[in-house]
Amino acid sequence: MKRLRFSRLTLFLLCPLALSATATATAATAPKRPNVLFIAVDDLRNDLRAMGAAHARTPQLDAFAATARIFTHHYVQVPTCGASRCALLRGRYPNEAAHVGNGGIATTHATWGDANLPAWLQRHGYRTYALGKITHHPGGRTGPLWADGPEELPGAWTRSWIPKTPWGEAEKIMHGYANGVPRTPGKTPPIEAFPGPDSAYPDAWVADEAVKQLRDLAASAEPWFFSVGFFKPHLPFAAPKSYFDLHDAETIPALPPAAAAKPTWPSTWHASGEFRRNYGNAGRDPDTDPAYAREARRAYAASVSYVDAQIGRVLDALKSLDPAGRTIVVLWSDHGFLLGEHAIWGKHCLYENSLRSPLLIRAPGLSQPGATSTALVETVDIFPTLADLCGLPAPAGLDGRSLRPQLERPATPAAKPARAFWTDGQRTIRTERWRLIAARAADGSPQFELFDYATDPFETRNHAAAHPEVVRDLRAQLDLRPELPGQSAKSSGKKKSAVAAPRP
Repeated sequence: MKRLRFSRLTLFLLCPLALSATATATAATAPKRPNVLFIAVDDLRNDLRAMGAAHARTPQLDAFAATARIFTHHYVQVPTCGASRCALLRGRYPNEAAHVGNGGIATTHATWGDANLPAWLQRHGYRTYALGKITHHPGGRTGPLWADGPEELPGAWTRSWIPKTPWGEAEKIMHGYANGVPRTPGKTPPIEAFPGPDSAYPDAWVADEAVKQLRDLAASAEPWFFSVGFFKPHLPFAAPKSYFDLHDAETIPALPPAAAAKPTWPSTWHASGEFRRNYGNAGRDPDTDPAYAREARRAYAASVSYVDAQIGRVLDALKSLDPAGRTIVVLWSDHGFLLGEHAIWGKHCLYENSLRSPLLIRAPGLSQPGATSTALVETVDIFPTLADLCGLPAPAGLDGRSLRPQLERPATPAAKPARAFWTDGQRTIRTERWRLIAARAADGSPQFELFDYATDPFETRNHAAAHPEVVRDLRAQLDLRPELPGQSAKSSGKKKSAVAAPRP
């Protein structure tokens, strides 16, 4: 047999080809990073049956919760839509005044680089998609009616969009009534029950588009991060009548009188401007009209049931496309909503039901699916958690912590207290037992509200005077982070006991 001989030059030329072939084979056999479906819900408090709300009619989310980790004590960083989403995407607490406003993403993103969740995933090979309301502006545009103009978070998304609907522009779909009717600020009602199909309202269109996009992504060779943002139960509480019919206003629990009362102590109470000024209530006030309060709570519950059905359609589509459950799924709400607690109908405050919202996470191989974690966790924890679950490094300087310990062992305690921030330098810190809210009175002096959830879960009393040692300890923890600059009560013309809510 004739022996083959290769010159050094031949070997030199062949080696790169061999290395290239090896690299190609390695890439072909390397496991694909997990896909991520992220579902954002607007203004959803912990009113799911799976989270203990007996009156709730949420079969789809309850079924999902049975496969996920249920975080019953998840807290957002800012109680308004855009600022909460800013903290989500940054994985950081607010560190400048802009970060507590709805324009925080648009006005500060230039300083972030790629250290935001979708851009970071892009950097590591993911295709990133934002459908519906993920940043403050649905579709990600900041011009008139949010229809065009500069991107809210440029460079972060492979695609950011809203479906084509009868409502047209993003601002109209955000506050849409049945069959393409937009809100008329201050005039249209906060409640609507239309006797028609699910498609009479925007979230059905978001679900349609999400199902279509999932089918398109099913064959993707690249990993993807697909975020889907639904609008309900954000005001107006508008949904098909069939979802109202699921609820009896008389059986939805009313608040104890002390829980529904306006605080009698110097407080951070506000006058529910979103509910009272942005919508026409025909002279009715839920604080003085018990029947109207019942109607409002029923309408909120109906809106939750409606969005539950739309989310269920998306989860069903994912199950058919990924029966093995290899996709990470996160369901998150940007904040809660007070339904008369403290005589507030809205968010925009640092009380418990404004800051507390659902967080459900399902990951491949999840231990004890359906189990509850009562650990205090925060929105800023989601970014490092997803980086961890996707096998990626996290950017330096994130304030959040990965929730892998709670996903592996639901009884794992919290790693830190929960913090939140609001306008005029207001701050709060939540521990397992206590919440301290620090603000400034009209004369600029410190003002504190202290709540003890062990003895007073409805926040009916300010315990600051009775427990100065707790105030001192929690204040020291608060002061580990500087107070955000903000308008003083004097310069803004506001009283600290009646802080005006920003227009959403």
